[in-house]
Amino acid sequence: MRTYRELEARYEYLTATPNLVDEHFYNGIYERYVNPVLTRDHIPPFWMYDPNPKTNPHMMQRLGVNAVFNSGALLLDGKYTLVARVEGSDRKSFFAVAQSDRPTEGFRFWDEPVMLPDTCPEETNVYDMRLTRHEDGWIYGVFCSESKDAGNPDLSAAVAAAGIVRTRDLKTWERLPNLVTLHSPQQRNVCLHPAFVEGKYAFYTRPMDDFIETGSGGGIGFGLCDDITHAVIDEERMTSLRRYHTITEAKNGAGAVPIRTDRGWIHIAHGVRNTAAGLRYVVYAFATALDDPARVIAQPGGFLIGPRGGERVGDVSNVVFTNGAIVDGKKLYIYYASSDTRLHVAATDLDRLCDYVFNTPEDPLRSADCVRQRVAFIRQNKAFLKR
Repeated sequence: MRTYRELEARYEYLTATPNLVDEHFYNGIYERYVNPVLTRDHIPPFWMYDPNPKTNPHMMQRLGVNAVFNSGALLLDGKYTLVARVEGSDRKSFFAVAQSDRPTEGFRFWDEPVMLPDTCPEETNVYDMRLTRHEDGWIYGVFCSESKDAGNPDLSAAVAAAGIVRTRDLKTWERLPNLVTLHSPQQRNVCLHPAFVEGKYAFYTRPMDDFIETGSGGGIGFGLCDDITHAVIDEERMTSLRRYHTITEAKNGAGAVPIRTDRGWIHIAHGVRNTAAGLRYVVYAFATALDDPARVIAQPGGFLIGPRGGERVGDVSNVVFTNGAIVDGKKLYIYYASSDTRLHVAATDLDRLCDYVFNTPEDPLRSADCVRQRVAFIRQNKAFLKR
C-alpha cells in the first residue's frame, strides 16, 4: 500500500519530467515529442484519493479518472493554457484547466475543475471544448452538449448540440443558449471563427442527421448569426467536403480555431474513414480565403497527423483528434489526443505550415491519377539529383 505522500511524489516527478523531441520521427513539417503532455497520471492525487487514513485506510481511489484528452488551447497571461476533457471512471466528462510556462511539458491542473453553469437539465455529458479569443473581447468555449434521445428506447441513443460559454479568465463562465441550426438536426465539433464576418459571428459546423452518422451532412459547414447570446444559423455553406475513398469519407469536422496567415485562414481539422478495424481518425489541414472564410483555397492531399505506435492504442483505438492549437509568435503548437486516452503536442512554425498547406499537391481522388502524380514527382526529383 502506498502512502498519500508517495502518490504526491510520483505526481511531482511526472510533471517535472522533461519532454524530448522524438528523434525517430521526421517529415520536415512538424516535430513530435516522446511523452504526452497530459495523461490521467497528471491528475492531482487529491482529485482521486482521500488523504485521510481514518476515512481511507487502504489509500484507494474514491473518484477515479479514466482519461485526459481533447483539449482547447490558448495563451493566457503568458502561459500555455489547456482546457482538457477529463473523463471519470464513471464515463462522464468535464473540463479542467492545465497551465505551463513551457509548451511541451510541465502542465499542472488548477486546483479544481471547471464548473459550468448547469442550465440544461437534460444534458448528461459535455466534452471537446474549442476556445476562441474573439475580436469582441470575450473568450468563447464551444463544446458538445450531449443528452439522451428521449424518443428512442435504445439506451445508447443520444442527441448532440453545440454548447456555448464565454469568459474573460477561464474562472468565471457565462453559459449562453445552445447553438440552433435550422436545417441540421444535430451538431458536433462546432468551432467559432475568431473574427466577425460581414459584421456577424461565424461558426464552423458539422451538420449531422443523428449522433453518430453524418447522413446528409456533406462536410464542414459554415454559418453566420447576428447574436451569439441567442445563436441561430439559418443557412450552412459547405467548406471542406467529405469524399469517397479519402481520409474524410465517413465524416470530418473542425478542429483547432482557424489561424490567420497572410495567405489565408489555415484550418487544422479531423477526418474519419471506415476500416475493417473500425473508424480511423486523422488530423488534416486546409486553407480558406481571408475575404471569405468559407471558401477553400488550398487542401493538401492526405493527412497531417496520423496515429503512430502507442498512439494507436487506447479506449477508442486508431484515433488522433485535435480541438486546440497555440500560436506563439511564429511558432505553432498543435495539441492532439490519441485514442481518446492522452494528449500530445506537435510543434512547427507558421512558415512551414503555410508551405505544407499551399505547396503540397491535392488528392487526385483516383489510384490511376495518384500513381501518375507520384511518378511525375519521382522523375522530377531524379532529374534534379542528376544535375
